[in-house]
Amino acid sequence: MISKNKISEIRKLHQKKFRDAEHLFLVEGRKSVEMLLQSDFEVLDIYATETAAQDNQYLLKNQMVTLVSPADMERMSALSTPPELLAVARQAESSAEIPDTAPVLVLDHIADPGNLGTIIRTADWFNFRHIVCSPDCVEFYNPKTIQATMGSFAHVSVYRQPLVPFLRSMAGKRRILGAFLQGESIGTFDFQPSDIIVIGSESNGISPEVEKIVTHKITIPSPVQERATAESLNAAIATSIILYQASAKM
Repeated sequence: MISKNKISEIRKLHQKKFRDAEHLFLVEGRKSVEMLLQSDFEVLDIYATETAAQDNQYLLKNQMVTLVSPADMERMSALSTPPELLAVARQAESSAEIPDTAPVLVLDHIADPGNLGTIIRTADWFNFRHIVCSPDCVEFYNPKTIQATMGSFAHVSVYRQPLVPFLRSMAGKRRILGAFLQGESIGTFDFQPSDIIVIGSESNGISPEVEKIVTHKITIPSPVQERATAESLNAAIATSIILYQASAKM
């Protein structure tokens, strides 16, 4: 059984101010909980419906699990379709200690949590394990972001810091590539393993102050220009295309 007070405490974690105050976050769904349990994150509580507990005995065999009703799970969940497994974990301390040779993805004002989660999942797939987000990006620990990563939040290090000083500290040591509507085609660009790739928002692109630090402008060309009527690509889609091309040449 779970008390009303405990449900209320968990529901508060839907809001950023309470996640920040408590340094906690929610992980929902079987796949995401499985990845959480395999990660270095500290897991504080796990909640499961009776059906989920029975179906996931192997996954949960060494865990303390609180059984809850589907109705209580719905009250606890931040998702429109509540899961059968939900965990509360402690946020990790992060500092941008990035290996000198590791590729880095930089995100400039990605506002949609679903987009950020998809980008993290894509970065994990293409082995970009370090992501630096501008302070105005949507929060990494937003429940919708965590859900959209489909467990990749446990494999990718995400840092949040002002981009200009970070990129200036890298200038001269690494190439800083920026995704723009005009630039060298990613089809012919010679990507290198130590490259930093900057992705901007769909609405405004890369900010002017970051653009000044970019050393190479790259673009995704439309294969048939006369038919390309869209103004731009979704940020997550654009990231997927660029990381695919980059990983193939690194």
